[in-house]
Amino acid sequence: VQLQASGGGLVQACGSLRLSCAASGRPFSRYNMGWFRQAPGKEREFVAAIRIGGSTTYADSVKGRFTISRDDAKATVNLEMNSLKPDDTAVYYCASSLYYARTPSQYDYWGQGTEVTVSS
Repeated sequence: VQLQASGGGLVQACGSLRLSCAASGRPFSRYNMGWFRQAPGKEREFVAAIRIGGSTTYADSVKGRFTISRDDAKATVNLEMNSLKPDDTAVYYCASSLYYARTPSQYDYWGQGTEVTVSS
């Protein structure tokens, strides 16, 4: 199983970025997907998850600003990030799971991460 994240970069505060994660190696539509992030010196934290069928859940810190979506035909999961803040600066990881979960330990496959830097 491979997850390939892309779309990170440098953006000014209040700007937007769209992250994508392409999956291969197993039936994408049978797995729940999540986005996590890890800032320097901090633990990896939950950002958003999307269930098989499309239900979503978000961390309070990104609710109303980020939108997670999936395209089962293309085996991709996306994270649309708007109104970005310097606190959103982190490496962002996509992951897959049999569970619709918010904890990293319940995800079994991880992408390599894509770096997002938000300048003030």
